[in-house]
Amino acid sequence: MIALDKATRVVDVLLRSGKEYVCILYLHDEVPEDKIRETLASFVGVIEQLPPKKSAVKRQWRKREIYYIDILEIKGRQVLFRVGCQAGTYIRKLCTDAAAKMGIKGHMQELVRTKVAHFTDEQWVNLHTLKDAYETWKEGDDSQLREIILPMEEAVNHLPKIWLADQAIDSVCHGAFLSVPGIVRLNSGIEANDTVALMSLKGELVGIGKAKMNSQNMLRQEKGLAVGNTRIFMERGTYPKYRKDE
Repeated sequence: MIALDKATRVVDVLLRSGKEYVCILYLHDEVPEDKIRETLASFVGVIEQLPPKKSAVKRQWRKREIYYIDILEIKGRQVLFRVGCQAGTYIRKLCTDAAAKMGIKGHMQELVRTKVAHFTDEQWVNLHTLKDAYETWKEGDDSQLREIILPMEEAVNHLPKIWLADQAIDSVCHGAFLSVPGIVRLNSGIEANDTVALMSLKGELVGIGKAKMNSQNMLRQEKGLAVGNTRIFMERGTYPKYRKDE
């Protein structure tokens, strides 16, 4: 995934989102198929991982969640599986740990990331397609390029959303916390400390912040801070300032 201009700041949200991979685990010895399936299934849930010696993070034990492991094929010593996991999970360490639990050694032979948040490999665009779209754009037809370059709002489709009143947007863009009166509507199921996307009524991304209360309280209360620690994406002045007496 490549982000352009202001959208580069939204990539951090995607990096912290869940991932899916298709992986080949190569076992160094023969293992019965039922034992392979049982072992991999035992890693679903919250696990503890010690990152590999060669890694970009401090090497200390940490907890990560494995959402699912689906074995797609077992062929000899090769195990092809799909895994959904929390961001920051090391799949190569998952492979070596799984092999060790089987009483043997093993390693990750191949790995392909197939999903980040709500983006899947079906949305991938190769460089040849991008080059063709660029050449078509130079000839005056931007339709192919528009299918490839998505608006920034697409990057937050997986986040719960809160829609702001027009008069609340500029103050939020200037650093104010979003208060309850500035909310027009919102998704249900929001909990305190959830990451939420703040949207205009036109569907524009205003910012991304942390909920200070759950969605029920946002609906019931007449005042109070609803969202703070907001990262702003909309330019100041996009919506007019409103005075208190307006």
